[in-house]
Amino acid sequence: MSALPDRLGRYAVRRRIGSGGFATVWLAYDEHLDSPVAVKVLADNWTEDHHVRTRFVEEGRYLRRVDSPHVVTVYDAGELDDGRPYLVMTYADQGTLADRLETGGMEVTEAVEVIRQIGAGLQALHDRDILHRDVKPANVLFRSLGNGAADRGVRAMLGDLGLGKALDVSSRLTVIAGSPSFVAPEQAQGETPGPAADQYSLGVITHLLLSGRMPWRHADLNAAASPANPPPISSVDRPFPDEVDDVVRRALAPEPADRWPNVTAYVEELERSLGEWGTRTTKGLRAWLAVDPEQTQPGPRPSPMPADGVVGIPRPPATRHRVLTTLAVTLVALAVGAAAGWYGFQALDDDVTVTDERDVLSVTVPQGWDASVAGEPWVPPDSEDTFPALSVGTSTEWAKADEGQGVFAGIMPGADLPDRLPGHPACEVAEEPIDDTIDGDPARTIVHTGCPGVTVERVVQVAANRLLWVQVRSANRSTANDVLESVDTNGL
Repeated sequence: MSALPDRLGRYAVRRRIGSGGFATVWLAYDEHLDSPVAVKVLADNWTEDHHVRTRFVEEGRYLRRVDSPHVVTVYDAGELDDGRPYLVMTYADQGTLADRLETGGMEVTEAVEVIRQIGAGLQALHDRDILHRDVKPANVLFRSLGNGAADRGVRAMLGDLGLGKALDVSSRLTVIAGSPSFVAPEQAQGETPGPAADQYSLGVITHLLLSGRMPWRHADLNAAASPANPPPISSVDRPFPDEVDDVVRRALAPEPADRWPNVTAYVEELERSLGEWGTRTTKGLRAWLAVDPEQTQPGPRPSPMPADGVVGIPRPPATRHRVLTTLAVTLVALAVGAAAGWYGFQALDDDVTVTDERDVLSVTVPQGWDASVAGEPWVPPDSEDTFPALSVGTSTEWAKADEGQGVFAGIMPGADLPDRLPGHPACEVAEEPIDDTIDGDPARTIVHTGCPGVTVERVVQVAANRLLWVQVRSANRSTANDVLESVDTNGL
């Protein structure tokens, strides 16, 4: 996991937006153009892999070839001092479609507008002989128009053409075929996909946005290779003409040749079948996040970079605070008592970054979550030694209180990921475990919902004999994901 850098090239870094197995994306500030940007950096464990490195750079070239307002723009590219390449791209201040769906559904007219704009982006890619290969809500980004003015609307853009999706010849990578519930059957079967595969993924999104539910939930690519027939889109609460089902079912045809000739033809037929719902309006998409500079911009403009380029962003000095309370965190049925502890913090926008007393662990949380902080070492289960740990929450009882929110991160001994993660009987649903990689490290994640709120358990193999255990409890999944992705380790 990557620590917060001061700068990436000439760009002043503010905070991390997200990370995956191949790259980390940072919110940064372009001092020359006085504008926020997103900077995507290749993960350091892939730096020496020539094939991975080449595909990372090619993603930037692909994006530069496409002239569409509905595809993320690459403004710049470069290489850091350690040799890692980076891409400077559009910053989406309105989050993703996945974020938006977490907070509720969409009106039909807005859903159609999202589909229309995603389709325009896909067609622009296909016209340049570029496939996306992983069209899903998390890769649909929203950006405010008119310098963040809410009354000027929001634009949908396709992002993340995907290093992993492009590496379809590498047997080492498990993410090559896309996301199971959205991927086309031919892609799941390992065949070379064409534009019809992206159309299929758009068909899944269409079904989700119009009906409010997924047509299916595939646990793995084997299930995606032979999908069942999708259920009807219409419901008692939201009836549609039968023709809408016919149009979407054709986009979801198992055989690529049976789908629509191209994405544009699909979207046009969908609009026609929807009647008045499909009529274009001047309203477009509404902003759903508050267009507040304190939230959607990277904060006050930093001091100009000096000519020698040595000095980074001015930051407040680290502050040490004595914690005089006791914090209980339930982890693997273990209560972790927190006596007097030390921690360091740094405010970033409306978030607070907290570190443990050894400066091994750090996490960024919303303001208010840092009401009770403990950063002293802990003794993990089945161990007699102490290891770095950090607990941050809304109260000393955040892990037990009905409305408690917080995060626990602790280092543990271990050479393999555990077969099982802690259960949460108070939660209504435990989703299927997700096995993937984070910055190249094997990881296992389980999301529990209806707790109330969301509880997420994650274990990451951060070293040959060390595990990072993280538990996040939040009122919603979007915040839980942000906190989970902000957890960093240093010096392991």
